[in-house]
Amino acid sequence: MEGIIAAHEQLEKRGNLAKTIQDVQKTIDLLQNARDSVANDPDSAALTMAKLKQPVKQSFDKLDDDLKDVNKGLNQYSKALDKKFKKNALPTASTKPLAEQPDLINRAIVMHLLREGKFEVANTLVSQLNERARSGQDDGMEDRRPRPISNVGDAIKSWVQELAYPEAWEAEGGMEMGSPTGRERGWLQEKFTEMYHILDSLRNQHDLGPAIEWAKSHSRELEQRGSNLEFELGRLKFVELFTSEDVMSDDPWEGPTRALEYARTVFPNFSARYIRETSNLLGSLAFSANLEQSPYEAMFFNQSAWEEASASFTREFCGLLGLSEKSPLYTAVTAGGIALPVLEKVERVMAQTRGQWTSVNELPVETPLPTGFRFHSIFVCPVSKEQGTDANPPMMLPCGHALAKESLDAHARGKPRMKCPYCPVECAPKEAKRLFI
Repeated sequence: MEGIIAAHEQLEKRGNLAKTIQDVQKTIDLLQNARDSVANDPDSAALTMAKLKQPVKQSFDKLDDDLKDVNKGLNQYSKALDKKFKKNALPTASTKPLAEQPDLINRAIVMHLLREGKFEVANTLVSQLNERARSGQDDGMEDRRPRPISNVGDAIKSWVQELAYPEAWEAEGGMEMGSPTGRERGWLQEKFTEMYHILDSLRNQHDLGPAIEWAKSHSRELEQRGSNLEFELGRLKFVELFTSEDVMSDDPWEGPTRALEYARTVFPNFSARYIRETSNLLGSLAFSANLEQSPYEAMFFNQSAWEEASASFTREFCGLLGLSEKSPLYTAVTAGGIALPVLEKVERVMAQTRGQWTSVNELPVETPLPTGFRFHSIFVCPVSKEQGTDANPPMMLPCGHALAKESLDAHARGKPRMKCPYCPVECAPKEAKRLFI
């Protein structure tokens, strides 16, 4: 620090701008006198300007001399600062957190392979993991060896139920790590095999039978989830029967008749929840001769109907298994690839400007991602304008309005009842429920 102090004292000594200010004022006075002289005698303007040239040049040269000492002091001070606070490389992303979680990485890879229908590849990977685990155990490498997995189905069953491996090793003759019971062998392979069989029927064969049967067998679970899948499949079946033609029949009403018979059998199950939709479908029977010019054209000539049904089925099938519609590994890699150019630019700019990344739980810049990759919305309290956190979560009042917990406490002020800040409804603060976005 002695060098910085000495350079600072030298800067104070050489950085006195009082003389420079005086010289600037003299230059200003010189120019003002010339202006007044020209104003009083316009005919002498050329002579006055000619006489002014040399004094002004001398004034600017004097100003440059005055500022040389100031610049020299600044340079010495900057060098002293750079010498004391050397440039440090911006910390790079570390793979250590991932390296310390081999179970999670293996789980993500195997789950992705299973979701893609690569069952043989998943089994091969699990076999190799087991071999590495056993060889690591034999070599005494207990701290670095991966945990053994008995088989893919047992392992994934455990991952789905517990989202982590147990902490204890099982006896050699019993269950190994990540396998709850031997009877559950191949559990998830069977599930995804069933899913791909139904998807093949939907996408490639346009056969709704397997999907409808699956939806019927899981009708209660789907209803609890608020799913529309069963009705969507029934509606698509109605449209298929309505528009299908029998080459062996000359009856133009055969398709609508089959659709009507199907509606009489199936639609009563949906009437309570989908009364408007079923009424519209039945109303289309009146326009069967000219559907293309009817209000139901979009319903009967939807080119993406089968793909939408396949996506809806995939979403609900995975949802009943406690899984997301898309592979988490695919989502993470794709989102990371989209965000990588932005993060690379941020790191480059911060390295050049010697900036610091001080935010712990957030990025220094916004990383735009497509809508399909946004899973966690940010809640901003409408009262305090602060972003919600785990310590200050969003709370929903009985009236439906939401505000942060700290704002709720401040608004209630310990009173047994309070008024919503956005509507006249009164409630007790304890009636507010935490929102999970």
